[in-house]
Amino acid sequence: MYFIGRRLIITLITLFLVSVFTFAAFNIIPGDPALLALGTEATDEQVAALRAEMGLDRPLPVQYFAWLKNFLTGNLGNSSRFRGASISGMIKERLPVTFSLASIALGFILIISIPTVLLSVKKEGSALDRSMNTLTAVNISFPGFFLAVLFIWVFGLILKLFVPGAYVDYRTNTAGFLGYLVFPALAIAIPNAAILVKFLRASVFQQLRSDYVRTAYSKGNSPRRTLYIHVLKNAIIPGVTLLGMIIGEIFSGSIVIEQVFTIPGIGRLLIASITSRDYPMVQTLVVYIAFIVIAANTLVDIAIQSIDPRIRVR
Repeated sequence: MYFIGRRLIITLITLFLVSVFTFAAFNIIPGDPALLALGTEATDEQVAALRAEMGLDRPLPVQYFAWLKNFLTGNLGNSSRFRGASISGMIKERLPVTFSLASIALGFILIISIPTVLLSVKKEGSALDRSMNTLTAVNISFPGFFLAVLFIWVFGLILKLFVPGAYVDYRTNTAGFLGYLVFPALAIAIPNAAILVKFLRASVFQQLRSDYVRTAYSKGNSPRRTLYIHVLKNAIIPGVTLLGMIIGEIFSGSIVIEQVFTIPGIGRLLIASITSRDYPMVQTLVVYIAFIVIAANTLVDIAIQSIDPRIRVR
């Protein structure tokens, strides 16, 4: 409990610092949010009035704590690009999309990587093992956007398994929505699963060459029991660390994949907001992404400590 409490305190401090740096960065960037919202034809009086309404005429520390209070209470203000739409409302609308895509991708990553590693270990040195290693290396070299375009061409345009760009809203057709996310999720999952396979396979073979494995064999343990009871518990720890990084990445919004498949998720919203210099929206999304990444790493540290209490994660 002491370890979990300490990790949570560190997480809160980190999030606070991220919010401070993010707020400071967006106030240093050239550009007036009031002028961006009103347009270049606005008069100085109109700009000054909107700045006062938005609280931009107050000192930066006052602005920051007012923004932090609103952020914690869910009152995130309005977007300057999407015609004054509520920022919290837009994020709540897109979060289920990004989380569904990330959850399906994570499921594919686990389904692909774990059996592949186990089969590769059991068939070490065989033609199947060499083929799997080659395929893993190829998949690592493929960037996600290339696979996305390839899937659209092969499965969308040639095989007609889905209609590219014909996104199905989750509120109108849940089955169609989940079906449309299969190929985007695979485009995310395949390169990440290949990296995880490469990492876990090396970790397993490193453990298999350890002294405790020979001791386990000398005590009469079968190779299967030694692998599942002793080796995997030690080999999985580096894999959990890598998986935490992958989770942080995919749950914070797969920007390129959402763009290619025209999925209205957090990543696509971030790109649109940056392009239009919608600072209130971008600032909120940056803090959200930082929260996802930090939370994922915190959960990984707790998981590692639970797997092997001897490890001291700092």
